[in-house]
Amino acid sequence: MTKVSMTVNGKPATAEAKGNTLLVEYLREGLGLTGTHVGCDTSQCGACVVHMDGEAVKACSVFALEAEGAEITTIEGMAAPDGTLSTIQQAFQDCHGLQCGFCTPGMVMSAAALLKENPKPSEQEVRDYLEGNLCRCTGYHNIVRAIIVASGQESAVAAE
Repeated sequence: MTKVSMTVNGKPATAEAKGNTLLVEYLREGLGLTGTHVGCDTSQCGACVVHMDGEAVKACSVFALEAEGAEITTIEGMAAPDGTLSTIQQAFQDCHGLQCGFCTPGMVMSAAALLKENPKPSEQEVRDYLEGNLCRCTGYHNIVRAIIVASGQESAVAAE
């Protein structure tokens, strides 16, 4: 076991990990941050997306040791300290961009990365960007609409 230290959601975090411990396991089991989901263990579904040093990564494809010293943001770090939802989270709620909620943390984290890269994406650009995120419930329409609303291109009322 090796002590692995990083900054998670703006706070220093240290936990022990084996050499083969995945970042998603480190976050969930080592730090108790269970918002990052494990969906497929093969990097196909996107339920485990987090931001590492500002870039979206699938936490099931990164070893915890590779994240030593990194800045990690998980879904728990998206809301304000008082619990106020981020613009993206609020848009997902307002536009009904979730159903069972299993994929939602990864979708929100991917949406945040997209909007950082492209603040005003088209509907097709959103759909293309979400290619690595699977949802088995919603059919994507409301997820795409939520991201467009979060980008400020449409109001949540118009999305209904």
